[in-house]
Amino acid sequence: MLGFDPFTDFDSLARGVLSGQQSGTMRTPRFMPMDLYKIEDRYVLTADLPGVDPGSVAVSVDNGVLTLSAQRSVASDEGVKWLASERFAGTYRRQVTLGDGIDTAAISAKYDNGVLSVVIPVAEKAKARKITVEQSEQPQASITATST
Repeated sequence: MLGFDPFTDFDSLARGVLSGQQSGTMRTPRFMPMDLYKIEDRYVLTADLPGVDPGSVAVSVDNGVLTLSAQRSVASDEGVKWLASERFAGTYRRQVTLGDGIDTAAISAKYDNGVLSVVIPVAEKAKARKITVEQSEQPQASITATST
């Protein structure tokens, strides 16, 4: 189901450094915690996205890669004297490589109370099935041995 890409986080870090974004009160999220499990003939992926703008949550599939993204905004800095700023703001993005046996056209997603749930069904052709073994209706031949 999954293909792990160890370079995804490194790419995000490099983009942040090369784009010149400065750290401060507007911190960039580093990860999107998620769980993935299988129930019967489907996978379920749940990702924690507390406080993100519901309209910014996006799920897409392209060339066997499932991409989750969301945006979390912060209040304007005008007239604000920050005493603590520990909550991440910015864009969350996570990618998961899907296997061949997935029905990408039937993937569905729901965002509720800060949790994104994505249902990833197994394709009909990839489901386990029992094959019936037919028996021949020819009578069995018997062999008789004689000793001399």
